[in-house]
Amino acid sequence: MIKLVSSDIDSTLIDNVHPICERNIQAISYLKEKNVTFVLCTGKSYAISKDFCKKVRADFGIFGNGSHCVDLTTNKDIFKNSLSVNSLVKCLELAKEYGIHIHANTDTGIISEKLEYLDLRNSLLFPGKIEITEASDIYNTLINGNTEILQLVLSSVDDLSEFKAKLQQVESISITHIRKKGKYRDNIIDKDYEYLDISTSNVSKGNAVSTLSSYLNIPKEQILAIGDNINDISMFNVAGIGVAVGNSYDEVKEAADFVTENSAGNGGFAESIYNFI
Repeated sequence: MIKLVSSDIDSTLIDNVHPICERNIQAISYLKEKNVTFVLCTGKSYAISKDFCKKVRADFGIFGNGSHCVDLTTNKDIFKNSLSVNSLVKCLELAKEYGIHIHANTDTGIISEKLEYLDLRNSLLFPGKIEITEASDIYNTLINGNTEILQLVLSSVDDLSEFKAKLQQVESISITHIRKKGKYRDNIIDKDYEYLDISTSNVSKGNAVSTLSSYLNIPKEQILAIGDNINDISMFNVAGIGVAVGNSYDEVKEAADFVTENSAGNGGFAESIYNFI
């Protein structure tokens, strides 16, 4: 019996164009009726996601790809893992050397040298809802600004594989590599690009779900994880059932126990819920 559902948001619970569909809203109500704990697990920060979390009545939120977990009924942190100054310095120096675009996620919003990639996307999707700071001297702003940095996001239109290999020499960080190119193109800003999501070591959606489930005393076998992107695969590894919605990346479909016929916009989330709960 499933006791906890952990779901990604973008392209899983909602698509890139439309608000959450009615089928998915009804499925969330069904979870409430069944007393199943509903967790949103996203790469976005709490600052960006909290209004949506409230709208869909989630019980817990995991943000920043697993760097931050909040009890949404009390607004209290379960855990939070920020990047160390040493890790920030090394990552920023490498980004500067390679000419890579930099933005960072904090508790309250986004710090960017220029809104151009994922930072631009989020500013367009959530106008007026997040604090955006544009800093021409991004290095000094992030290092000397006395602000907790939960995620560093490094983006480029070019292949980031070589740059990622360099970053992997930096101690105490986790790296998630996302490609929004070709059929996965970012249609919100009409651009192909790649980005590396940098968090402190051992941060992942999977580790965060595992930590939360232990906190709630819910075993792996009673967890249903739903996602679409590469960063969701780690959730599948700590869940009894991993579901990829129909529009998922091919690698995610291969890693899942089940793939829905429906995409995010057509109720792939709801299909997952009604199939397994």
